Amino acid sequence: KHYDAVDRIGILVGVLFKDGGRTVVRGLAKLKVDNDDFAEVLGKIDDAVDFFGNECGGKEVLELHGGKDAQHSSGSLEYYRRAIVLQEATLFLIQEAVVDRIKQTSSDVQAVLKLPRVPIAADKLEASLVYTRFHGISSRSNMLLTIVRKRLHRSESYGELLTLCRNTYCGARETLLRNTVRAHMDKLKDQHGLVGMTRLASVFLIRLCTVETALYLDFFGDSQKRQKSTSENQDGGEAVVMMRGDTKKKTANAPAAATLASQVMSEDGTYHDAEFQSHLSALCSALHRTVRRGLVSVADLDTLCQIVSVLREERGLANNSPTTMAAARAISTIIEDAQERLIFCANAALNKEVTRFRPTPSDLDYPAKLLGTSTTTPVGGTANTGNPSPTTPPVNASSESSGASNDAVQAQLRVYEAWFPPMRSVLRVLSKIFRVVEPRVFEDIALQSVQSCTKSLKEGSAVVLQKAGVIHADLFLVKHLLILREQLSPFDIQLRAVERQLDFSEAGKAVTRFLANRNRRLFSMSNENALVTLLREGVSVQESSVDSKRDLEDALRSACNDFIEHTSTTVAGSVFEFVEHCKQGSSAVGGGSLKDKPCMEGEYVKAVFTYTLDQLPEKLSEVTQQMSLYLENPATQSILLKPVIRKISRAMEDARRFIGESVNGEHSWNTELRAEVLKTMHDIESSVKNAALKLSSR
Repeated sequence: KHYDAVDRIGILVGVLFKDGGRTVVRGLAKLKVDNDDFAEVLGKIDDAVDFFGNECGGKEVLELHGGKDAQHSSGSLEYYRRAIVLQEATLFLIQEAVVDRIKQTSSDVQAVLKLPRVPIAADKLEASLVYTRFHGISSRSNMLLTIVRKRLHRSESYGELLTLCRNTYCGARETLLRNTVRAHMDKLKDQHGLVGMTRLASVFLIRLCTVETALYLDFFGDSQKRQKSTSENQDGGEAVVMMRGDTKKKTANAPAAATLASQVMSEDGTYHDAEFQSHLSALCSALHRTVRRGLVSVADLDTLCQIVSVLREERGLANNSPTTMAAARAISTIIEDAQERLIFCANAALNKEVTRFRPTPSDLDYPAKLLGTSTTTPVGGTANTGNPSPTTPPVNASSESSGASNDAVQAQLRVYEAWFPPMRSVLRVLSKIFRVVEPRVFEDIALQSVQSCTKSLKEGSAVVLQKAGVIHADLFLVKHLLILREQLSPFDIQLRAVERQLDFSEAGKAVTRFLANRNRRLFSMSNENALVTLLREGVSVQESSVDSKRDLEDALRSACNDFIEHTSTTVAGSVFEFVEHCKQGSSAVGGGSLKDKPCMEGEYVKAVFTYTLDQLPEKLSEVTQQMSLYLENPATQSILLKPVIRKISRAMEDARRFIGESVNGEHSWNTELRAEVLKTMHDIESSVKNAALKLSSR
């Protein structure tokens, strides 16, 4: 049967074996690929190839005897050679019907539409010859490719033919669409800018991937599965999202939409073919090419944040369907580039506005800035105009806003403008990039910026100390550190890292030992290798833990302690000085009794506490006013003032103890003077506590 099949089928596929098979003559095939018996003839040839291959030993034996172009004495080996020739001739018929037809159709479309010199308008692309002509040849091609796909297990030739068809198809489609897609990307950028272009271009590419996948499945998909899926979708009346041009709209129970969806969502997974995915990636790379060129010139953080946000949203849509994964991959690549540019610009801004910041006199014009009398340049233009953040006061732009709300907004803006510029820059930048960069990257940027901001605040406090005094310097530092800690809390970050540095301090000694060693083993493959020893002994890794949040808390604690110390001294400095003298006198070695010290003179003690009581109302009022100026929350003011009161109370207790040791009749002390001094001390304590109560009751 197989011998007869090989002798009979040769004429059908245009192959003649002359001179006893030594000469192979190819002519016009009588068998057409559209004939009903084409698949049957191809099956007989495959059966003959399998039969004779098993009889003679297969291709290995054929190659040993000169290959398929030589005549063989063995009957089974000779007919195996002839069967392979017939198989190649039959597959060539399929190649002519598919590959050559795709090439010819592509050439015809390019000639008619003047491609690629003249791109096609995006809104007319799906109705153009680029799709209609290919849809016209898809049915016949799919029938032949189905025959090839079902026989992939029979011979490697079928796999090679299918790969050739895929590569030819993808190359033709890319040639037709590449310039059109690029031209549309450039047009969108010119019309809508970079931010608007990213959204519209992403929608366009998602749609392009969808229709390209549908067309690809018309050629290479399983028609039976698609027909089954189509009938199920039409019976169910499934609603399908259709995107035309740059818009999105829902079409329910539309046969065309259902057909497209059934093709795109077919279960055979044909759209996962590597060649086709590479083709889609090449088309989608036009978006990356256009956006990347635009990103290079963008330095505005708001614009970059908007681009990343838009692309993330569009990537989510592209990830919803397995057929648009190429668009999702392209968008992901652009997101990485945009984030890289955003991180660079954010670091550049922080480096300029925080790390290398040099304050002007108006930047540290405290308390005038808080009183509104400073000549500071308004910074409203530098405020965050992108996503709302906890650091930027919201601006109500509604035409129906009342005058009261406008006043409140202006008050918030004035508060924001009164912040020290480096801290304002840190919070502004962090609030913008928080949701558009990776968490680990954000935390690293935040860690470095908080370190630099804390250092800048300390340096600014030193300048305020010289200009306005110690209390203003302390309150300046406390105010900004409190705000910084409060504004960082919504980010929920640890601000911890481990820094590693190479230590070359022992390198000189290691090199000396290396050179002194005359028995160096430079090529030894062991731990005794001289070069390995040199590196091990000369270079070490030093690790250090960095905790910006802890450093911030320490700086705030230190600032509060300084304020408490300085405020206590300002309010009751004479009392603390008296107590300190008494302590020194009582602890002096060989200094005699405390009653012998000049500091225990009755009139002197009375003058100290009387002076303190007389100055107390003015100084307390000044301190509370300064605290109200820097710290808006009365609760914070009360918390900060309580340690001052406790410290003054402890000083009063110590003073009572020392006064109690005095003896009537010595150093002008008597019962009346002691009672008068104690009453003055009681009045001082009462005044301080009353001031704290008034502050907490606000």
